[in-house]
Amino acid sequence: MDRFDYVIVGAGSAGCVLTSRLSEDPNTSVCVLEAGPSDWHPYIHLPAGFIKTFHMKSINWAYQQEPGPWTGGRSIYAPRGKTLGGSSSINGHIYNRGQRMDFDTWAQMGNRGWGYADVLPYFRRLEKRIGEGEDIYRGRDGNLIVTTMNWRDPLCEAFMEGAVSLGIPRNPDYNGKTQEGVSYCQRTINNGLRVSGATAFLKPAMKRPNVHVRTHAHATEIIFEGKRAVGVRYTKGGRGGQPVEVRANKEVILSGGSYNSPQLLQLSGIGSPDLLQQHGIAVRHALPVGEGLQDHYAPRTVARVKDIKTINELRRGWRLWVEAAKWATARRGLLSLSPTMVYCFWHSGESAESSDLQLTFTPASYKEGVQGQLEDEPGMTVASWQQRPESRGYVRIRSSDPFAPPIIQTNYLDAELDRRVIVGGMKLARKLLKSAPLSPYYAYEDFPGPNVNTDDEFLAAATQRGTTTFHPGCTCRMGPADSTWAVVDDHLRVHGLEGLRVIDASVMPRMISANLNASTMMIADRASDLIRGKQPLEAARIPDTAVA
Repeated sequence: MDRFDYVIVGAGSAGCVLTSRLSEDPNTSVCVLEAGPSDWHPYIHLPAGFIKTFHMKSINWAYQQEPGPWTGGRSIYAPRGKTLGGSSSINGHIYNRGQRMDFDTWAQMGNRGWGYADVLPYFRRLEKRIGEGEDIYRGRDGNLIVTTMNWRDPLCEAFMEGAVSLGIPRNPDYNGKTQEGVSYCQRTINNGLRVSGATAFLKPAMKRPNVHVRTHAHATEIIFEGKRAVGVRYTKGGRGGQPVEVRANKEVILSGGSYNSPQLLQLSGIGSPDLLQQHGIAVRHALPVGEGLQDHYAPRTVARVKDIKTINELRRGWRLWVEAAKWATARRGLLSLSPTMVYCFWHSGESAESSDLQLTFTPASYKEGVQGQLEDEPGMTVASWQQRPESRGYVRIRSSDPFAPPIIQTNYLDAELDRRVIVGGMKLARKLLKSAPLSPYYAYEDFPGPNVNTDDEFLAAATQRGTTTFHPGCTCRMGPADSTWAVVDDHLRVHGLEGLRVIDASVMPRMISANLNASTMMIADRASDLIRGKQPLEAARIPDTAVA
């Protein structure tokens, strides 16, 4: 039986950063268990390969959510990365940290050291920002290369001018002093290639003799001695494969993400006693594991386009070969792009203190309003979603079978506030697409369509075609031990147990105003100092005028 100081379950964004930081000490051994394969597939590294990895079950858990009351009875697809780099190897490359208030709220919920001034130094330490940004907010020396999209498209420019015409300012850096405004996307792409957690952090760390990465290693159970986690059981090669055990001299760390980390805890007897007993699992420790799931829910407004080519046409036939040649020779062109090109952060109404809406623009449209398959007709799309939803769902094991997918119920739009804000977002999306600067290219609104005008009609459209933005969090929430909802403390140690931490997006106590990849890496980076007993980085001194 092999022994290591740390056993990390999951080689996703958090696991890659943790492995890099913990293995800096040559006297510390780290073993990483990844259920999927290595990140060898070319589609992972080609930015436009996102369209392909979206459905590739060899590197994607390809989960399905349970139908909810506000999703029109639909089961929404929930992809998650299953390879080195995790979801950072299959995501849309976006780099978005969130707002200052997001992290200050975490601290106000009882989590010491997680306010914006505390976490900003970790964002900076991770990042190698190429482009705009004040040094008080941006890092220049980290492993994670962050660039701004260099594609210039007339439709994107017209969309941004349309936003300005509605009073939404251009913002040169939405990860800086303030998030509000409109701009081209910042992304983890460099020289036409994806920058994942694996390429930025794990691969360099794997050159060290104290790092041991095991792929095709599906974790099935945490091993305990009393209340202390001492190792992990996994199956080599998945169902029917060889059972293996690894032991941890110091800690077991779960970094499987917001679906898989709670699933493994529940399979190991940590969770709701009623749930565990229902599936014949002995209760080791009662905690609200898997409860509190949040995600961003986005209806997509689609308009038909005239008098200009969109990505729909440029990705077909001989034009695609031209774009392939551009990428092969110069690492530029369509194949080097993110699926989203412009970001807009604004308010759903006058009463919102900070931007509560995030909107994305793409000079393309997708079949049935779902990213993954481009339509044949020329189109442009605005996805709009509520940044800080109130609705909460859950992740629960389906059975005691560790290879069965978990039950994922997000309860989108369950809260009345969420329904009001989503309608406000759709109305703003329509205004943006019908703005004067876009009028030379705007033919008509295809969805939700010109006959949709009342709040109830917009809400019905959101129910019909809204979908996930692939940002699940909050299923192993960080908070005080005397709360009714927390699973880990502010050092990310599982309450009531020893030698066990959860370090990934599941520990977020509430959803942030952003995509989750950047903050997941920040969580892991800060956690690495907590684990090693290092002095935290000095809190940032931020001007009072900053509202990022």
